[in-house]
Amino acid sequence: MTEKQDYKDTVFLPKTEFPMKAGLPQKEPGILAKWEADGLYHKLREARAGREKFILHDGPPYANGDMHIGHALNHILKDMVCRTQTLLGKDAPYVPGWDCHGLPIEWKVEEQYRKKKLNKDEVPVKEFRAECRAYAQHWVNVQREQVKRLGILGNWDKPYLTMDFDSEATIVSELLKFAESGQLYRGAKPVMWSPVEKTALAEAEVEYEDITSTQIDVAFEITESPIPKLVGAYAVIWTTTPWTIPVNQAIAYGPDIYYLHFEASDGRRYIVAFDLVSQFLERAGLTFKEGEFTSEELADSIGKVADKQVKGSDLAGTIARHPMHHLGGFFAKPRPFLPGEFVTTDSGTGLVHMAPDHGEDDFDLCKAHGLEPQFAVEGDGKYRADWGWLGGQGSVINPKFNAPDGPICTDLREAGGLLAASADYQHSYPHSWRSKAKVIYRCTPQWFVPMDRGEATLRQKAMQAIADTRFVPEKGRNRIGSMVEGRPDWVLSRQRAWGVPITLFVDRKTGQYLNDAGVNARIVEAIKAEGVDAWEATRAQEYLGSDYKAEDYEQVFDILDVWFDSGCTHVFTLESGKWPELSWPADLYLEGSDQHRGWFQSSLLQSCGTRGRAPYNAVLTHGFTMDAKGLKMSKSVGNTVDPLKVMETNGADIIRLWALSVDFTEDHRIGDEILKGVADQYRKLRNTFRYLLGALDGFSEEERVADVAEMPELERYVLHLLADMDAKLKVAVNDFDFNTYVRLLSDFANNDLSAFFFDIRKDCLYCDAPESLKRRSYRTVLDILFHAMVRYAAPVLVFTAEEVWASRYPDADSVHLLEWPELPTFDHDSNVLVRGNELRELRAKVTEAIEPHRRDKIVRSSLEAEVTMSDLEPMLRDLNTETLAETFISGSVHLVPGHEGITIEPTTHHKCGRCWRHLPEVSEDGALCGRCDEVLNG
Repeated sequence: MTEKQDYKDTVFLPKTEFPMKAGLPQKEPGILAKWEADGLYHKLREARAGREKFILHDGPPYANGDMHIGHALNHILKDMVCRTQTLLGKDAPYVPGWDCHGLPIEWKVEEQYRKKKLNKDEVPVKEFRAECRAYAQHWVNVQREQVKRLGILGNWDKPYLTMDFDSEATIVSELLKFAESGQLYRGAKPVMWSPVEKTALAEAEVEYEDITSTQIDVAFEITESPIPKLVGAYAVIWTTTPWTIPVNQAIAYGPDIYYLHFEASDGRRYIVAFDLVSQFLERAGLTFKEGEFTSEELADSIGKVADKQVKGSDLAGTIARHPMHHLGGFFAKPRPFLPGEFVTTDSGTGLVHMAPDHGEDDFDLCKAHGLEPQFAVEGDGKYRADWGWLGGQGSVINPKFNAPDGPICTDLREAGGLLAASADYQHSYPHSWRSKAKVIYRCTPQWFVPMDRGEATLRQKAMQAIADTRFVPEKGRNRIGSMVEGRPDWVLSRQRAWGVPITLFVDRKTGQYLNDAGVNARIVEAIKAEGVDAWEATRAQEYLGSDYKAEDYEQVFDILDVWFDSGCTHVFTLESGKWPELSWPADLYLEGSDQHRGWFQSSLLQSCGTRGRAPYNAVLTHGFTMDAKGLKMSKSVGNTVDPLKVMETNGADIIRLWALSVDFTEDHRIGDEILKGVADQYRKLRNTFRYLLGALDGFSEEERVADVAEMPELERYVLHLLADMDAKLKVAVNDFDFNTYVRLLSDFANNDLSAFFFDIRKDCLYCDAPESLKRRSYRTVLDILFHAMVRYAAPVLVFTAEEVWASRYPDADSVHLLEWPELPTFDHDSNVLVRGNELRELRAKVTEAIEPHRRDKIVRSSLEAEVTMSDLEPMLRDLNTETLAETFISGSVHLVPGHEGITIEPTTHHKCGRCWRHLPEVSEDGALCGRCDEVLNG
């Protein structure tokens, strides 16, 4: 027996310095620093200059806190859009921006004042604004570094800020376009108002929470009526906002509702909607007066009951008096009954008390009948000092103030007007999403953009723009459409300090705002030079010029709704020329689904009002990130996931892979176990690249097989699979379907390459002669795969792809400058795909048959398995048994016509000392097979 020889050094083993252990938290900052030093963003702009543009306009986050997981998801999606479009060869710049004005910033600065026991109102307004500006700039700087750490490529040195003087001047200019075209008016309407923040709120600034309120039933004595028997009876109203009773002006009835006039056990006569009488009696602890009705008669609505029914429409002309009428003045005025189509019998009494200061229906109905708001409740939620009842008291949102034993109920009870009161009514109620305090409807003079004025109304233009826009997912169209279709006029004014002023002068005699192009131009230029502080009372005459006298005009000092600011960002970024890489309109806006009522809508209305169309061609929305159990994240609950900490432990590429793997169009989850699964997915992709790098060690152009037709069928099959995936990836990019994109990439790497192609060809790679056609073909395809896969992966795993590319081409430019791979051209043969798929199915069956024998140690590896099976399917019949054995990674294959199933026997052949295959020509264990002998000895 000959001495066994060690052939280890004669076998080609993949060689690479690319480590299996990623070490992303340590490596990524260095890669990021290199991108900055090399000016990668600007290099990309130069490389794509003159190409078709793709403009994603960044929606501005508020500059008021650390990046959270929602920010991370949002920016990763935007980056993925820009990078994939860039990969396709387009010029897809990214200019980030921040929202810097308004209540979110102001509220945080006020919090700092409160901690120091200081009053913001005592600080000079310029000084306060300067603090807001500094606060916003601080968080812009913090967030910028945090978002950059995610590998987001953009013009970070030159972001847009709504507080830049140029931006503020543009916002003013855009407001004045609305004014010049008559799309602006001042009117008193009830708006959502925060007594805590002392300002009007936009719909997008309000959230709803479940609360428990005091519900009361109040009696209004009828003093006049076309139905004589009702005089002296009491109309009963029911409300969950007792604080609105001091501002009551009328009572609404439903014209088609039937009411019951009856005498109760307390000796009084009441009128209540027929369907709600029993509920009222129960709340008030009353019964019918003895002999009035029986329960059967009430249920049957016949006889005596029918005689005492009153149809709502017959109540027209009825007058009641306020239960506090004895106070005189406003409270002594008659309270008319008015028809309200909005009145229902779902709850209450079927009669609704009307306070036009504090409800939209109330306001519209009362105004139509000549009843004007009283402005009784001040901005801080207290009744004004001169109000006839509870003057100077409040706050009206305080539960104690509205409680059954609070001042309102106590006074009503003493006046004989309170019939029932209990603090147990559960319902949903609007709150400010910043202060979390309850809000109220409050009528104040505000500035509005009308939705329905003119021949082509703003609502009509907006609805047409929605129809013309692409929505991903499609359900976004109905979501924003229903909101715009039913939204009220846009309330533009806020009673705050930090923001862009409503730069109007109002004629004191006519009440009309001045519309003069020269005045407007002077205002815009001043703000461009000095910012919002230029809008000072002392400079009124300067702006008005010589044609007008300052004393004849009221200078408006309300500030703009911050949503108008952000709604104008498309103007001062895309149109201004300050960023020459941008253009208008944007191809895409991308934000969370809550922005259908926020930025998407404010941008839509602003642009439709000034340009007649949306500022975007498409809108992509993502859902919200929940915890691992599907619960909303909350700091108080302690279930938040901090992206900064995840990057410290796992790296940014792991967060990116998570964000692009989930179905982000719906609410989705994140947690430790989910991130572990993502890390495992990442390791498999990394190992695919590591194998490619190692297997391509020393590959040269001389080795390349240029003609695909010369390659073995397995290589051609894999190239077919690659081409098929390439086409699907392009569709995914066009559909912004990134979880499909990532899944295609991962499945191809794991299933088609690692578990199939690489596995089969490792014997060829390790042991075939370097000049053999099969090995050269394999390495050629590996090179094609490398160049394709690293490009496909680059938008997802931005740091890892750079590491992979630099590992093979250390002196080359960044991988992110590359374009979509150009795959080799060849005749696509559907038979190759069909045969390849059938062969894979057969391989899976053979592997399944071998596994029990390997598990029971009958064979130690599949190379020791002798496989016997019947004849092959027609598509595979020209394959020889050597090719089958190579495909199955088995010892040998025997085809026996009529053989049932697949049987496995341990091999009786000796093992080649170099390739370890068990073959008939190997004379003894350790000797060489024919192939290995030829490779070594020629």
